[in-house]
Amino acid sequence: MVIKELGFSARTRNALFNDRDTELLRSELFSLEQLKRHAVTLAGQHRIDPRPGPDKLLPRLADNARVLLAAYDVVTAAATPGQRIVPAEAWLLDNFYLIEQQIGLARRHLPRGYSRQLPQLTDGLSAGFPRIYDLALELISHMDGRVDSDNATQFVTAYQTAKPLKLGELWAFPIMLQLALLENLRRVALRIARRREELDAAITWADRMLATAEKEPKQLIQLLADFANADVPLTAPFVEEFYARLQAQGPAMAFVQTWVEQKLLEQGSTATQLSEAAGRTAAANQISIANSIGSLRFIDTMDWRNYVEALSVVELTLREDPTGMHASQDFVTRDRYRHVIEDVARGSSRSESGVAREAVILAQAAAARLGTTDRTAHVGYYLIDNGRQVLERAVGCRFSYRCWQSWPW
Repeated sequence: MVIKELGFSARTRNALFNDRDTELLRSELFSLEQLKRHAVTLAGQHRIDPRPGPDKLLPRLADNARVLLAAYDVVTAAATPGQRIVPAEAWLLDNFYLIEQQIGLARRHLPRGYSRQLPQLTDGLSAGFPRIYDLALELISHMDGRVDSDNATQFVTAYQTAKPLKLGELWAFPIMLQLALLENLRRVALRIARRREELDAAITWADRMLATAEKEPKQLIQLLADFANADVPLTAPFVEEFYARLQAQGPAMAFVQTWVEQKLLEQGSTATQLSEAAGRTAAANQISIANSIGSLRFIDTMDWRNYVEALSVVELTLREDPTGMHASQDFVTRDRYRHVIEDVARGSSRSESGVAREAVILAQAAAARLGTTDRTAHVGYYLIDNGRQVLERAVGCRFSYRCWQSWPW
């Protein structure tokens, strides 16, 4: 193969040519209304595994990094004077520093075993992966890699009308989007690198035939036989480049083109059809990589603290605090309350929203008895004050070591 002739390592060749994940994360493009309906459908389909399996995210991130680097090496080798670089290849070369940066950030923000703390799906294409990762994949695939504040908010909001997400899942959503975008970039980079390899193969065979026709025309038949025996895949990029080079030489290469056209007919296609397919693929690659890079930049600039608070069912429940104090507290205090809710929920059979609701009910009962100025009428009394035991008894919290550690002695 040409990639071997260019001197790439066995690791690079294996990363690129033993990989089957070349389909982009692209499904039917949805409007926002369609996207919201799809989110509700997903909520009904998702089944959570009661016994989480091994962490699949870190190994997949490592594999994505390996493939992306291999693809970059291939395109870099082609970026020499005289070589025509298509827009998708230019996007990869110009933005690879950002891709490497995002891979490094993902590794730092994704400690080993992190995904085991998140609800994992028990079936479907994302079985064994966190539910929130599947939501990220779905959002990207139906938005063609374009993520913004509006579609990210409306998608998750719609999902939670049918099935609330845990606080940890909301906090994990940015990194899940990041990982899903890197997954998509791996796929488009793989397509770009394979296209480049097919172009290089076309250039090599065409140049050999042109040189033979010029210097040893009698050997051209033998060279065509060698070409046939090599069983070179007649892909759209190969045929397009091969034809372009041979046609420039006029009738001398006519019988080679006739042979190729016959082989294509046997495959049920024509050079024109392949050329049109190559154009569509190139356009899809360019759009996908451009959208994915733009979305990675968006993730870095988005204020995810406000996002989580705005979408958290726990936060919305705690804001029913009868004293009205919770909403006016600073972010750190509100976040501390939410973490207590997570801890108590883990030690009981109640959901996080159920624990938050119980804290509000206790505060409302105290307000009815003693008035809203009494400290027991504030939800915080049942989260970080002496009312914590009352809340834990109310929700049946088992006093695990973790519960005791976080209790305000």
